[in-house]
Amino acid sequence: MSNGKTAAFIETYQLFEDDFIQQIQLQHRLDLVEAFGIQKGMRVLEIGCGQGDTTAALADAVGENGYVVAIDIASPDYGAPLTLRQATERMKNSLLGKRIRFQFDMDFKEFESNERFDAAVLSHCSWYFKRSKDLLQYFQKLRTMTERICFAEWDLDFTSMQQRSHFYAASILAFYSNFVHNDGNIQNLFDKKQVQRLLEEAGFEIGKQLTVNAKYLQDGQWEKSYANSIRHEFSRVSEMMQTLINSYYELMNSSDGDEQSLDSFIICTK
Repeated sequence: MSNGKTAAFIETYQLFEDDFIQQIQLQHRLDLVEAFGIQKGMRVLEIGCGQGDTTAALADAVGENGYVVAIDIASPDYGAPLTLRQATERMKNSLLGKRIRFQFDMDFKEFESNERFDAAVLSHCSWYFKRSKDLLQYFQKLRTMTERICFAEWDLDFTSMQQRSHFYAASILAFYSNFVHNDGNIQNLFDKKQVQRLLEEAGFEIGKQLTVNAKYLQDGQWEKSYANSIRHEFSRVSEMMQTLINSYYELMNSSDGDEQSLDSFIICTK
């Protein structure tokens, strides 16, 4: 279901031609970057780049005279079905390669740069943070490097009952991370109001806020499948907690199979 914008990207950079799943992900990332207002020639710092889904869209937006520094705390061998190294190597070997500098095994708290960036992007990475104070510390450090943050995350304030399954799957996985140490992509859940307050506490002024359609993405189904695969792990928790978790499982699995992913909310500072 790729649109004209996605098709043009694939033709221009010869990327993801035979990867339908990646094309769907790319379509959403192109929409996010358009909503961020990233312009040609910009210098962009991306935090939590992962396998480079948003990085590719950012590199396209900044053009030949701009560039993206994309960092992630994970090892280049992390990830499936492709590792971070495998996913980003094909990008580096494309026409986008000269516009991107990836740095893995890099905790942003240890990242050093004397450069001022036109924008910093955090796209669907905040749920990896275990504590709100960790996210706040990132914002506070970014305040010394840029005046503009472009932030995107799943919107817990779902508007369709078909998105309810994704909401409960994410909630279950956040509970799971509270009880069982794991390196999954959901460690905690932050909603848009919490993110706004943290940005303001770090000294940023909130500008644009909007919602971007993400219902067509596969992520809701992926999270539901993973949540079901670890259900047995909750046998270790208290009886009261098991009651709550089992209720969440029942609600998550009560859908008729026509599930949709949560939408993405966007906050951009001025």
